[in-house]
Amino acid sequence: MNSLGFDKAVEETRVVVAMSGGVDSSVTAALMAEQGYDVVGVTLQLYDHGKATQRKGACCAGQDIHDARRVADTLAIPHYVLDYESRFKEQVIEDFAASYLAGETPIPCVRCNQTVKFRDLMGTARDLGADALVTGHYVRRVGRSESAELHRARDAAKDQSYFLFATTAEQLDFLRFPLGDMEKSETRAHAERFRLPVADKPESQDICFVPDGNYAAIVEKLHPGAADAGDIVDAEGAVLGRHEGIIHYTVGQRRGLGIAAADPLYVLKLEPESRRVIVGPKAALENLRFRVDDINWLGTGDGPAESLAVTVKVRSTADPVAAKITGFADDTALVELDTPETGIAPGQACVFYDGDRVLGGGWIKREDA
Repeated sequence: MNSLGFDKAVEETRVVVAMSGGVDSSVTAALMAEQGYDVVGVTLQLYDHGKATQRKGACCAGQDIHDARRVADTLAIPHYVLDYESRFKEQVIEDFAASYLAGETPIPCVRCNQTVKFRDLMGTARDLGADALVTGHYVRRVGRSESAELHRARDAAKDQSYFLFATTAEQLDFLRFPLGDMEKSETRAHAERFRLPVADKPESQDICFVPDGNYAAIVEKLHPGAADAGDIVDAEGAVLGRHEGIIHYTVGQRRGLGIAAADPLYVLKLEPESRRVIVGPKAALENLRFRVDDINWLGTGDGPAESLAVTVKVRSTADPVAAKITGFADDTALVELDTPETGIAPGQACVFYDGDRVLGGGWIKREDA
């Protein structure tokens, strides 16, 4: 049994490594090559426009493709660049824009993993005769074959399980995550040990295709007129001010409202149909119950027959909190928190955990959806 769980010699085990041009995926490729696997590096060109391609720490465009190629040359492994730009635009960027138009707060990184990176790239890896698709994500795959489980990374600060909740059991069977048991400092040390040309490259912090963090500009470019003005109102409907488009706001937002008030005001809700932004005190953001849909279940069976005590994350930066999930009819469920959380935003993911194990998750729905 080799280190990836295959009952064959490492040199007879072909792995496709998804190489974004960053440190993590580069170290992943280097570790696989060092162990003697038959490694093929694949980089996806996902977008090729504007300032986003020139930012340090971007992903899958411009300089990053060049960096991935340099790493592959250093490791003496074959390397392919696949043009997935049209797929990425349709499945990720347009979905991102549509979510903002619907008054939601999207997570394009989840959609990207769910579509082009895992579903589409996995098909390409199989076409190349690979036994596994290997990535640099900080998450752990525990167990063998069809019984494999998805677990949080050992380095809690780097854990990416929230962004991978939509990974299916079939995909998990084909995926491997060598960095899941490492601290980030170990990864950097490996990069220096292998003398990789990206050893000092900074990490990506923002959404890869959004230059300067200007999300609204992307939405307006795809949907001219999306920034139609409307009213900012309180919970009773009293008009407090005007806005230049709901795409500039997210639930829980405090800054940029442009309203003078005795106490701080927060965005409580967005109404795309009436173009209203509803604001109120922070206490009004507290929520104990909400629904999720489009559930991906990675636990036992088809989901709990009755209510199940779990912990959940309602934002990527949040700590898991105690909750109960009930339902699963039509891929929807009711989530009931033990203690209220603020800023639970439609369009964000709610991920279910049993300890470190990822049980799955779903997308938070608008109350009136």
